[in-house]
Amino acid sequence: MTAVSCRACGGTDRHVFYSVRGVPVHSCLMVDSREKALAFPRGDLELGFCRTCGFIQNDRYDAALQNYSPDYEETQAFSTRFMRFVEEICDDQNRKYHLAGKTALEIGCGKGEFLVALCERTGCAGIGIDPGYRPERTVSEAADRIRFIQDFYGPAYAHLQADYVCCRHTLEHIGPVFDFMTLVRHSIGDRPETAVFFELPAVERVLAEQAFWDIYYEHCTYFSLGSLARLFRRSGFDVHELWTAYDDQYLMLEAFPADGPTPARLAAEDDLAAISALVAEFEAKIGPRRRALVDDVESWKAQGKRVVLWGSGSKAVSYLTTLDLAERIDAVVDINPHKWGKYLAGAGNEIVSPAALRELRPDVVVAMNPIYREEIGRDLAELGLSPKLVAL
Repeated sequence: MTAVSCRACGGTDRHVFYSVRGVPVHSCLMVDSREKALAFPRGDLELGFCRTCGFIQNDRYDAALQNYSPDYEETQAFSTRFMRFVEEICDDQNRKYHLAGKTALEIGCGKGEFLVALCERTGCAGIGIDPGYRPERTVSEAADRIRFIQDFYGPAYAHLQADYVCCRHTLEHIGPVFDFMTLVRHSIGDRPETAVFFELPAVERVLAEQAFWDIYYEHCTYFSLGSLARLFRRSGFDVHELWTAYDDQYLMLEAFPADGPTPARLAAEDDLAAISALVAEFEAKIGPRRRALVDDVESWKAQGKRVVLWGSGSKAVSYLTTLDLAERIDAVVDINPHKWGKYLAGAGNEIVSPAALRELRPDVVVAMNPIYREEIGRDLAELGLSPKLVAL
């Protein structure tokens, strides 16, 4: 068997530490029947840790199995908590880079919420690229300043020029990350003043909490602060800022183009030993962690309790399919109306509105993301419900 090399640095000193067979190849692609959901295409997870640069990748990832399209429903824009975070990012980036009158390029813009907010709040113009963009959802006074391209970012768009380049929650979906970042650097060309901002999930938290529900096929790459900075520096960027946000769930990086590879100079970049230790801890604890979560659900069901998941995104798909709990859950709820009446890929559960809980009257609600616990609690109270609220 040919040795798998690291897609970030090319290294071969690697350790496979987590495997799951037969997981759905998409988590956020909407499915219109239970039968189609249960027959959804599957692939394998096999996470390998690069001891050279700290990057983690799914060695079994095959992009050909996937089909990103407008039916991909990833948006979190229906959460007031999340949109407050988006506005905070926009304001922060504007304070730093004074975007009024400039052009912002967003690679992987999704449904366009961030780019629209950025243009509204700063006065900049925008270019957004994403195969899942839906034009009917953009209703904004800034719409005439924004050009959306319903496609994947690639060499065909290397000619696009911007004063500010951002990419949020997209790099973790890219297999050949070094090639991708090299393309981004090439497209900027000889414009050293172009600010670059990336945001993506933080693997440190996933490893420390054994949060396997944040490991799924769509996310084929996993970064720490250090491994992300090392990729950028290797690709010809100088990293200026590096931090975590959203209760340490997300990595944030700001950089500028450089003439070639740049040396590390930020304290957060020195994390290789710490990440190696977290990988070992994850490997040792993931079995008991998974068994404990199954035991929780089985205990509730043995007591005759009705159990509901709140949140129908990738976390729910991974939680249900990894633990084989789909049949034990009474309902899966989401606040996004575009998901209601659809079914979870691989699991087969129908996605219902919060209002459906008035009739179901759950005893236990499992929040798939603890950052939304307060928001979910308010929604439950407005429905006249007071179940036990458990956050993963």
